[in-house]
This record gives sequence, structure tokens and C-alpha cells, in this order.
Amino acid sequence: MPDGKPAGVRCIQLDELNQCMIFGKPERPAVCESLQATREMCGESSGQAMHFLAQLERLTAADPVDG
Repeated sequence: MPDGKPAGVRCIQLDELNQCMIFGKPERPAVCESLQATREMCGESSGQAMHFLAQLERLTAADPVDG
């Protein structure tokens, strides 16, 4: 995603199994490369992991610009 991935938008590099299609490739963004999964992040299921990531996106989303 040339301009970055907005919070709440599915990454275009995920396949139907939610696996990164550019994992290990040079075009993989540095932010993805630097993300180190932990037990807290992954939880006990993919559902728990997705909940954690959604919460992380909400907490780090840019504030809306006042009009």
C-alpha cells in the first residue's frame, strides 16, 4: 500500500488464509518487518490475534482533522 495502510483497512498483501504474501521479500514494509509477535498479541486463536491487532490500530490511529 504505497501511502501506508489506514487503521481498519485490511492489508492488500494478505491472502485468503491471512498469510502475508510478501513475507521475507524486500518490498515488505519496515513496520511489518519490525513487528515482533508475542503471546499477548497472538492469544490462543486467530480471532484473539485479530482482536488485538484491531485494538492496536484503534489506539494508534491518527486523530481526525478538525474541519
